Amino acid sequence: MLERSTVYEVFGVSREVPPNYVVREKVDAAFVDALTQNKHIVIHGSSKQGKTSLRKYTLNDEDYIIVTCSNKWALRDLHTAILKAAGYVVEGTTTRTTGGDFKIRAEIKGGVKVPFVGEFGGGGGADTGHHESETVQGHLLELDPNDVNDIIKGLQDADAPKYVVLEDFHYLPEETQKDFAVALKAFHESSSFSFVVVGVWLDENRMTQYNGDLGGRVISINVDKWDQDHLKQVAVGGAKLLNIEFDPGFVDDLVGNALESVWIVQEACKLACEAAGVFGTQSESRVVPGDGAALVKQVVDSDSARFNGFLTKFADGFQNTRLEMYRWLLFVVVCAEPDEVEAGIPYPTISRVVREHHPEEKINLGNITQALASTANLQVSHIGVKPIVLDYDQTGRRLAVVDRSFLVWLRHQDKAHLLELIGIEADE
Repeated sequence: MLERSTVYEVFGVSREVPPNYVVREKVDAAFVDALTQNKHIVIHGSSKQGKTSLRKYTLNDEDYIIVTCSNKWALRDLHTAILKAAGYVVEGTTTRTTGGDFKIRAEIKGGVKVPFVGEFGGGGGADTGHHESETVQGHLLELDPNDVNDIIKGLQDADAPKYVVLEDFHYLPEETQKDFAVALKAFHESSSFSFVVVGVWLDENRMTQYNGDLGGRVISINVDKWDQDHLKQVAVGGAKLLNIEFDPGFVDDLVGNALESVWIVQEACKLACEAAGVFGTQSESRVVPGDGAALVKQVVDSDSARFNGFLTKFADGFQNTRLEMYRWLLFVVVCAEPDEVEAGIPYPTISRVVREHHPEEKINLGNITQALASTANLQVSHIGVKPIVLDYDQTGRRLAVVDRSFLVWLRHQDKAHLLELIGIEADE
């Protein structure tokens, strides 16, 4: 007898690993292999392509601590969050570091058998008949939150798990990402801790760009690629859990229009089930029909308001400027052929199109390069786009779409309307 599942447990967005999770040899095996090498690991790819599920499927909860990054954090905030995840209670102090910043006081309470360090404010004492160094009920450190050596000591004293997972690393300010890339080298050389950095980008060398010394110390796992066989397994495997069958033509049509997006496949299957009145495992097997192309369009159209907002805000850039470079970067994206957008638009094409169509007679290439380098920062820190839509791959020198639902949505839009939306006359 089949175990009963709801359609929302199987298809759509889930907080847990979906029961129709598909193991991809080139992704899952690569991650397992990386975990054995005592190196830092970067899991990257487009949004909603299975980065978090890969981590949850492979690692047990007790194997790691996890921190979800914020777009407002400096390095000290990130380090402090790591200590909190390790079990410390953290508060500020009035003691200055050598750099002029304030130190923090980090304390672990509750049965941690470690040597006494510093003074406790109301912590436990020693049990009668035992040595204090073996029975103290807390552990206090005063440390510099910018000093990676202090953070390593704190994690070691807390007996933290080997792996530290940093989710949504791409939301951190770029300067914080660069600072932490420097800290990662120290974590590798001076401790046994390995970081699993999870971020939305396609560039496998992102961390080594920030710190060349990470070469050989970081392994990148790209989860972005889903071939059609794997996507079909997601749909068919989920259907079996619900004791249904999708029409084979529907599955082929769906996968062919989803542009390698597992999220779109999951959402479209959910909509097909809802339309057929299937909300859980069926007592008798039945066939569920569906129009794959129409359901894909329905899925991405639900994000129309978000994408329209992204286009108008991104076009405005950080502030009003004469060249309005971000508006013209969008011009390149909107006017490019769909296949070119999917592959990533190369820098020579971007510079050529901008210089040919921009009303200014001469555009300095440095202005284009600077705008491209700040695409992610604009979305994260200024206009608050979540998930981000565009990112510039500095290694491959390509402007890439990192939200695959935007790729599909773009294919269904009228270009003249999009140009009007970003504030450019169609005849330009």
